[in-house]
Amino acid sequence: MKFPESWLRSFVDPKISTRELARVLTMGGLDVESVEPVAPAFDKVVVGQVLQAAKHPNADRLTLCKVDVGGGTTLAIVCGAPNVIAGMKAPVALLGARLPGMEIKQAKVRGVESSGMLCSARDLGLSQDHSGLLVLPVDAQPGTDVRRVLDLDDQLITLKLTPNRGDCLSLRGIAREVSILTATPLIVPAVTPAKAALQEKREILLQDTAACPRYCGRIIRSVDVKARTPDWMVRRLERCGMRSISAIVDITNFVMLELGQPLHAFDNRAIEGEVIVRRARKGERLRLLNGQEIELTPDVLLITDTKKPLALGGVMGGEASAVSGSTAEVFLEAAWFSPSAVAGRARRFALSSDAAFRFERGVDFAATREAIERATQLVLDVCGGAAGPISEAAAALPQRNPVRLRSSRASKIIGVQFSDEQIAGLLKRLQLPHARSDGEFAVTPPSYRFDLGIEEDMVEEVARLHGYDNIPSRPPRAALAVLPVPEGRRTLSELKRILVDREFFEVVNFSFVEAQWESDFCGNAEPIVLENPIAAQLDVMRSSLIGSLVANLRFNLARKVDRVRVFEAARCFLRLSGEENPRDPARALAGYHQPLRVGGLAYGPAAAEQWGIPVRPVDFYDVKGDVEALLAPREARFAPLAHPGLHPGRAASVILGGAAIGWLGELHPRWQRKYDLPRAPVLFELDVVGLAAVDVPRYREISKFPPVIRDRSMEFDEAIPVSGILEELTRNRPPLVQDIRLFDFYRGKGVERGKKSLAFRVVMQDTARTLTDAEADAAMAQLTELLAAKFGAKLRT
Repeated sequence: MKFPESWLRSFVDPKISTRELARVLTMGGLDVESVEPVAPAFDKVVVGQVLQAAKHPNADRLTLCKVDVGGGTTLAIVCGAPNVIAGMKAPVALLGARLPGMEIKQAKVRGVESSGMLCSARDLGLSQDHSGLLVLPVDAQPGTDVRRVLDLDDQLITLKLTPNRGDCLSLRGIAREVSILTATPLIVPAVTPAKAALQEKREILLQDTAACPRYCGRIIRSVDVKARTPDWMVRRLERCGMRSISAIVDITNFVMLELGQPLHAFDNRAIEGEVIVRRARKGERLRLLNGQEIELTPDVLLITDTKKPLALGGVMGGEASAVSGSTAEVFLEAAWFSPSAVAGRARRFALSSDAAFRFERGVDFAATREAIERATQLVLDVCGGAAGPISEAAAALPQRNPVRLRSSRASKIIGVQFSDEQIAGLLKRLQLPHARSDGEFAVTPPSYRFDLGIEEDMVEEVARLHGYDNIPSRPPRAALAVLPVPEGRRTLSELKRILVDREFFEVVNFSFVEAQWESDFCGNAEPIVLENPIAAQLDVMRSSLIGSLVANLRFNLARKVDRVRVFEAARCFLRLSGEENPRDPARALAGYHQPLRVGGLAYGPAAAEQWGIPVRPVDFYDVKGDVEALLAPREARFAPLAHPGLHPGRAASVILGGAAIGWLGELHPRWQRKYDLPRAPVLFELDVVGLAAVDVPRYREISKFPPVIRDRSMEFDEAIPVSGILEELTRNRPPLVQDIRLFDFYRGKGVERGKKSLAFRVVMQDTARTLTDAEADAAMAQLTELLAAKFGAKLRT
């Protein structure tokens, strides 16, 4: 919410500086994001009236002007602006004036002396518009300081409001807070109800009273829609970040900023019959004010007449009933829409609307009639016309039920002892009606405070009015107990540290992703769809981390980062089938499983570039090593895997303790091409529950005797996986064999076609004695026989 300080001070003017005002607002819960001047510093710029404008004798595009700058002084100024004419008033920078980036001096332009400069908005730093001179109001007196005429010593204050403070999305709401926080009187402009000069009124029918329990409208005839919006109104709108459109539209926007009630003006002649508030019918379409045509669904609220939709309720008006240059009569609308009826509708249709922004957070339902009277007052003043009576349809408005507040509870939560008298005084300052009884208060929230619903909300009000900086900082005092740390489990932080040590960077992504990612990378044709996505494209919950990690890679590649190693630890979201039994039952809620997973991606050179290591791209085995380091000291088995997002033949399932806990592999070439990746990254994704379990260390005696090491090379069928061979050897090895590892793989000359040669290193050792050659030979023979019997292996000669 951005607004000029001068507008705020027209409602409430505490005798404090701008800086102190910003501090008061921030400490009162309205965070001031920035305070900046309306215009940069400049001086010696006054109002000038062009008396004569003649063609420059030596230049076709220059004009020689005589300008009255007040005090009987007339200056000769050479000007190149195309809009300079005799009689207009524009800013004049006098000799010696300091403008943003320049100083004005006496100059000779094409042989003619120029004693100053006529200024555009860009010359003064007010905007980027340099198409012509800045035209000043006709009533501005020559010689008057331009900063005073345009109120350029004003400050722009920007608040970063939390979603619960919808009551402060207006100048009156902010002024009310300042009045409460500084104990300064609040001055609200008087709104005089317009006298009905017409008897005509339009009937209103509420078909959905839960979504819209109050709707007010008024016909105003004979309006001059081409009337010029007053300069003071245009200035206030622009300083709040809105552009001037037309007098009628500007007035509705102005009242919304002033009172917080969105309004809309229809061309009354475009409305046929009564105004109806109802839900959309399937197949209905509406072209909006921004030219966008949308297809409506039954959960969307509409404003219609008897034949067609007119507006998207609480969001945006329709093009067919919009006020245009030919409009002669308008129908002013002010309504109260339930936040639940508006929430998410603008985002669904990729719209941005100030009205929806306010209705989603809650608008004062008691100020609806006041707002339409204020708008009527301004329309009649600016555009003229004759107003009819207000048509109003109302149903059951929201109930403001009393909220219990206990002095003892407030004292305990805030950490400051409050008496009943102090609480009563603070509630009075907050203008909250209340009843008091034995240390308890029944506080009735006003119609504009939708954020007050429970006792803690009232405690927060007491705390912020008391002053957060007045609450003493006391360290907590409590009995601390040392929590058990089981040796059989690792924390998520430990797992993250392992990845960081292996040069991975942690990323944090949204759990909401594009539906196309789920289809491409996971083969998920029915992802969990969000009812109210934060963005149109982020409309489903992810069942895997792949899409997010690939998006991180693309983001980095677009910024010329050629080596990317990232990981994320986050939950994924899957539907439960009847047979599934999730590892974490606490996360299996309402038919959904939410496993916590660790996923990683590696791309680019395997190692950072340096002179000691040849540059080569990262491959499957590099990332396999990272996964093994994450699993250590436990050892996993890797089995071939078919995965829709991974390269066939370069993907593996990670099996630990007989159960699959994840996968790793290279991205499928199809997705590499689709997502414009120069090379395929290697990814992995593992279940944290499986990763966290670790074997408890056990004592084992270290032998003092030398080991016996033997190598054995054997031929196997090509189709036999090495992992199966190692598992069989480990399971059936003789007692004196301590370790068996594969150290060589060969395929080629000397080995039959369809065969492969595997060489194993066998370490044998005893803790009580030195082994003899005969014992070692017997153990090796036993292993050879095992491989021959189990896999048909032959000893290679």
